[in-house]
Amino acid sequence: MTSTTKPRPSEADTRANFIDPALVASGWESHHITREYYFTDGRKLAGNQRGTRCFVDYLLHSENQHLAIIEAKKQSAHPTQGLQQAIDYAKKLNVRFVYSSNGEKTYEFDLETGKGNYVDNYPSSDELLARYAGKTNDLGRELRNTPFHLEAGMQPRYYQKLAVHAATDSIGSGKNRALLTLATGTGKTFIAFQIVHKLFQARWNRQQPGSRRPRILFLADRNILADQAINTFNPYENDLIKINGEEIVSRQLLCPV
Repeated sequence: MTSTTKPRPSEADTRANFIDPALVASGWESHHITREYYFTDGRKLAGNQRGTRCFVDYLLHSENQHLAIIEAKKQSAHPTQGLQQAIDYAKKLNVRFVYSSNGEKTYEFDLETGKGNYVDNYPSSDELLARYAGKTNDLGRELRNTPFHLEAGMQPRYYQKLAVHAATDSIGSGKNRALLTLATGTGKTFIAFQIVHKLFQARWNRQQPGSRRPRILFLADRNILADQAINTFNPYENDLIKINGEEIVSRQLLCPV
């Protein structure tokens, strides 16, 4: 007579047997759930190699907004094991709520308040959206939901998406100024183009939103940078014109638009 040892439940078991059914019970639809969401390519290493890619077990989202992260642990692990890493990733992804679960217990942490507690159920997408209420308005949501203009095979990096959404949320809320601070090589011109594209598609302007496309001035301190920007903005080549510094000086620093 032989005895078999029952395998101990794994992290995959926690996902399949506990987290997935719990999300369904809370009304989450599959297109609002991204499992194993990889958001970096990994640090560049010698020999054209890449380091470990950053990912979260679950990313919950709706209306082009990241709402929550879920960290799954095997049943034998403490439910908050790995919570700090999930919090670090949530900061990178601009997510307010983090959940960590081993299937038996689920811990919720709110990055805005810095407080956490155990919960019985996951909030629905509507409940999470309500918690973000006031972060954006109708125009901000329209701009968020306007698709990026992407050439074949191109995908924006996670921080580029966040930068574009931060700018359009600010514009949508009626603020007159917004400042994005980005390092060299992060694709600032690409980000600027995507912001302009969304504003063009929404026909945003400061006087009467929706009545006409905006007039936008893109400044560059070198011709080579201006030429690079023109290439990036090529989808709107019929709507753009390059103005040199001499013309502006001759107009007493007034820029023709």
